Amino acid sequence: MSDIVQIDRIGHRGDGVAETPEGQLFVPYTLAGERVRVERQGRRADVVEVLEASPERVPAPCPHFGPRLATQQGGCGGCALQMLPIEETRRLKHRFVVDALAKSGLETEVRPAFGAPLGARRRAVFSATLAGRKILFGFHERGSRRIVDLTTCLVVRPAIVSTLPLLRRLAQILARPKRELRLTVLETRSGLDIAGEGAGSVQASSAARIAELLAGQGVARLVVDGDILFQLGEPQLEIAGVSVSPPAGAFVQACRESEEAMARLVAEHCSGAKRVADLFSGLGTFSFVAGRTARVTAVEAEGAALAALADAVRGAEGLKPIETLARDLLRFPLAQNELSRIDAVILDPPWDGARAQAESLAASKVARIAFVSCNPASLARDLRILVDGGYRLKSVTPIDQFVYSAETEAVALLERE
Repeated sequence: MSDIVQIDRIGHRGDGVAETPEGQLFVPYTLAGERVRVERQGRRADVVEVLEASPERVPAPCPHFGPRLATQQGGCGGCALQMLPIEETRRLKHRFVVDALAKSGLETEVRPAFGAPLGARRRAVFSATLAGRKILFGFHERGSRRIVDLTTCLVVRPAIVSTLPLLRRLAQILARPKRELRLTVLETRSGLDIAGEGAGSVQASSAARIAELLAGQGVARLVVDGDILFQLGEPQLEIAGVSVSPPAGAFVQACRESEEAMARLVAEHCSGAKRVADLFSGLGTFSFVAGRTARVTAVEAEGAALAALADAVRGAEGLKPIETLARDLLRFPLAQNELSRIDAVILDPPWDGARAQAESLAASKVARIAFVSCNPASLARDLRILVDGGYRLKSVTPIDQFVYSAETEAVALLERE
């Protein structure tokens, strides 16, 4: 049985939100002001028909976008906002940041969002599963474990799009019944770096088929469940002018353009500092840019990423000393005595933020903090802690790295009062 509801606003996950007598109802693929017919599934609903469309609505440019009920190829959860023009999605993400700060009682300059180009994502995580003898390969349906079978994708790099048929054939070889296979694909200077998870043991005959399939196809390396099955060369990325060999499946900023924009903001804010701590450093996105002018301590829990950073430093030129420290900062944040010689801190924590580290910084004398976040809500919480500890929030810049998604990143800059 269907209901008719009015959409009041777009929530921070990209769903339309309808206020109903039964409570909030979340309706994907809808816009504020729209009147829609839906089929309820608890607190969520599927769109059956848009009865009154918003004047902002535009046709989706991708055949896979939209409710499964409304499109033959649709249902893909990789994007949430293709019913809006790109510039409107960036204004929406700006609002997400403003609203999150306001909920924590914070006021500051929120700059216009930096937007990555369409088709710039160099890293994507695909899923695959066997449906009888057929392979389903693509992204999950919105709010579901169902895999939408992709034929194209507007948001990833052309080198990845052109390889989708090859990746599908690879998944056909690796996938196992009743198990989901994940393929993380990264475009590097030396070719695609592919990391597979969920294939289990790969037989010698399958490995030989894979080597034949990938030869001459622009693939630098294939690692499956920790085993190298194919390698023509070492995958290489350039980060802030430094050549880095990423571990298979490593976290990398999704777009080079966004990485560079964030690095510029961080570098300008940390300019003049003599000693910098880069916390949650990963492969060194911000360590290298800070290391052009300052001594850096890069702190990271992931051993493979930290080892790659250290290897890159040894082969780099024009850097001040960069030392590495293996540390789970979520459990063991840097204490005040460890921060006493630090002039500036760069923070780039995971989704849930870094409450404990923010509390330690709030009690420290560190002069400047550059806080990079992928979650406006946890960012606002941690900024509140820092502001209450005596920091002034100078500005926040939203970063639209995941075009057409609701994912919103931001760079916040703080200094001691």
